[in-house]
Amino acid sequence: MQNRRDFIKQVSIVLAGGVVMPRLLTSCSGGKTTSAAAAKNIGLQLYSLRDMVKEEGIQVVLETVAKMGYKNLETASYHEGKIYGLAPAEFKKLVTDLGMKCTSAHLGQSFTKEKEAEVMNWWDQAIEAHNELGVKYMIQPSMPVTDQTTLDDLKLYCDYFTAVGYKTAAASIAFGYHNHNFEFRKIEDRLIYDFLLDNVSPNHVTFEMDVYWLIKGGGDPIAYLTARPNQFKAIHIKDEKEIGASGEIDFKPIFDRMYANNIKDWYVEVEQYTNNDPVASVQQSFDFLNKADYVK
Repeated sequence: MQNRRDFIKQVSIVLAGGVVMPRLLTSCSGGKTTSAAAAKNIGLQLYSLRDMVKEEGIQVVLETVAKMGYKNLETASYHEGKIYGLAPAEFKKLVTDLGMKCTSAHLGQSFTKEKEAEVMNWWDQAIEAHNELGVKYMIQPSMPVTDQTTLDDLKLYCDYFTAVGYKTAAASIAFGYHNHNFEFRKIEDRLIYDFLLDNVSPNHVTFEMDVYWLIKGGGDPIAYLTARPNQFKAIHIKDEKEIGASGEIDFKPIFDRMYANNIKDWYVEVEQYTNNDPVASVQQSFDFLNKADYVK
């Protein structure tokens, strides 16, 4: 596979020459896409290319993932009203001009009752920015849990998440929570993840299932998706490294259950890289899913 620098160089040449990305090319008769990649709504969590964002800038990253064929993005950078350092409208235009859409965002705040007003004001500003960006979901990617955490602490967070969910709903955005594997520990004989699912308002808090971390925690993605079809609206498709590379996760039944539940938004996330080459790993993950006949 070509290295990252060569890939970026090719992307830059294509854009500089004013050539439309292959997956965006349309025929003269009816405007149908000519690339197989364009037929699949494969999403990407931009955290997968976090180091490249720092080294090359977000525009080069967006150009690169558009060239790969990704269509649906989830962000992982918000600060004081800006997305990757850009005004929401500016970031949205970059994404749209490349034939993609941004439907979700990872962001969040830890919570205490003493800082409630400050935290909720932070969310007000964040909601305004992401409403301008046009996302469907605002997802808190984690929460603090220690050996001293109690069920009362978890209930405090459930109430906090519900309160944020009411705020985002007013802007027609769904608020959600993304799991890791620590949520599959028990506190006072209650599984943390099940406690969260049971104690938020199901109409105001959705859950973004990270299938890799759920499995690592000992959970069964199919069982959760089957038992709680209305509580999961977005999915992270993840493997130990590149999607499909470990051979340990059977993604077909997961996708089958997702589609049965009418889940439309899912995002590849790659956190580790076989050859320390994030671009190659993200490309390999796209290629695996693009070739899979169970992926629509």
